[in-house]
Amino acid sequence: MQHLSNLREQLLQEKRQIMQRLRQNDHFGLTRTSAHDSVGELSNYDNHPADSGTELYEREKDIALNEHTERELRDIERALQAMENGTYGICQICGEAIPLERLEAIPTTMFCKQHSADQVVSQQRPIEESVLSPPFGEFVVHEDIETFDAEDSWQKVARFGTSETPSDVQEDTVHYDRMYIDAGEQIGYVEPLDTFAATDLYGTGITIYPNIIHEQYEQMLDDEQLMSPLGDLPAYEKDPYTS
Repeated sequence: MQHLSNLREQLLQEKRQIMQRLRQNDHFGLTRTSAHDSVGELSNYDNHPADSGTELYEREKDIALNEHTERELRDIERALQAMENGTYGICQICGEAIPLERLEAIPTTMFCKQHSADQVVSQQRPIEESVLSPPFGEFVVHEDIETFDAEDSWQKVARFGTSETPSDVQEDTVHYDRMYIDAGEQIGYVEPLDTFAATDLYGTGITIYPNIIHEQYEQMLDDEQLMSPLGDLPAYEKDPYTS
């Protein structure tokens, strides 16, 4: 009887704590009319999409926490009712007594370990985690070849504009049509000089086509006092250039 009295007091204390917590946080803010009330916003019209996404995530988290807390409260009330009925500590499936060690660990349980409903760990993942997988099955990047993958698809679309601003992009940007991740990725060429240097079919007749990359390339060589990115050149070639 002493064990039953201790378990009852433990359940009552947990019930008081949960009910007090729900009153203090207004059921995790869900008693308000909308998510905007919880952040003091009248409208999300002028908000950045990332801010709206953060607010949505926080709202979904509040809903999950509220459901979890209310489930805890229902389990406690069910256990207290079982104590009143004299059925507490008896498995609802097999009718055998639940070991005291299990009741002390999980005072709200109505089943023995063998007949517990939580026998298998669920492998179902939240739908939000699907964005962590490759979004397009046909766009697979192989180790030995380079293909047009989903990232390339996004970059093609992002060239027409996104909601990003220069403050959102870590890389140095020159034009607003390059405000996306890896905008400076090399596409269609291997080395930067391939974008402004060209030869004929036989590798002769080098022609230079000035562009931004060409200017950056020359500036890099000037800063390093080099004539080639492959390394330093002999003195008779380097000295006339650097002097």
